[in-house]
Amino acid sequence: MANLKEVRTRIASVSSTQQITSAMKMVSAAKFRRAQNAIVGMRPYANQLGQIAADIDTGDGIQTPYHEVRRLENVLLIVVTSNKGLCGAFNSNVIKQAQARIDHYHSIATPEQPARLAMITIGKRCSEFFAKRFDNIVATRDDLLDNATFDSVANMADDIMQQFCDKKYDRVELIYNQFKNSLVQILSTEQFLPIEARKEEKAQASRSANDYIYEPSKEEIMREMIPLTLRSHLYRVVLDSLASEHGARMNAMQKATDNATELLKELRLSYNKARQAAITNEIIEIVSGSEALKG
Repeated sequence: MANLKEVRTRIASVSSTQQITSAMKMVSAAKFRRAQNAIVGMRPYANQLGQIAADIDTGDGIQTPYHEVRRLENVLLIVVTSNKGLCGAFNSNVIKQAQARIDHYHSIATPEQPARLAMITIGKRCSEFFAKRFDNIVATRDDLLDNATFDSVANMADDIMQQFCDKKYDRVELIYNQFKNSLVQILSTEQFLPIEARKEEKAQASRSANDYIYEPSKEEIMREMIPLTLRSHLYRVVLDSLASEHGARMNAMQKATDNATELLKELRLSYNKARQAAITNEIIEIVSGSEALKG
């Protein structure tokens, strides 16, 4: 059994860790609340904007440069993690999914149809991981997470859309954690560009449900609406990832605090046993000495 000094040192260490994890949980809870309000307020606007754009697109088959489906030769992956750790499997899940997509495109590549991959990383965790393992990172935008404003994300989205229109990339994919609630984050892989056409049955249901009067023409509306929809989509992805990150960290710190509490109970029990054993030994020594003197 460990001596009393070792157990006391361990108790002090675990207590200090418990205070740190508890404080980090409170900080994450405050940040989570703000991030949750941001994504909950953003989603209805982004969803409705995408719905309207899809309805217009489905009606007469209006196409924009962002709908063009080309031969798959150049693929851009946008990977979104966090700048900090201590959030469970939040970052590792995204990194594993990104690596799986890289392996997938390498497996389907042929000499006639090569799949050249490029990557944009958002978050220091994925930036540091792929910096040593992937040789074509075209941009690192860790700063977006420190101040996630619509303007900063929109500028990035405009650059990506321009590169797609210039045929530098034939497909753009997003890999991130979608926020569901404080306990659940959904690992998502979405096609950002080209814009996917809606299925016919959904299109028919949408046409029967929505009846719009267009002013000006549909073509002009689409030219303005599609870029706005894509900017909103990317901004929503960043907000989703932020809310998921703080929710995951809050839960991880809560579990760490609970584990520290259980460990402290065991350590205090061990300390009391060691202390009682030491007292018993002292009593035995005193009694033995007394008996020896009498003898």
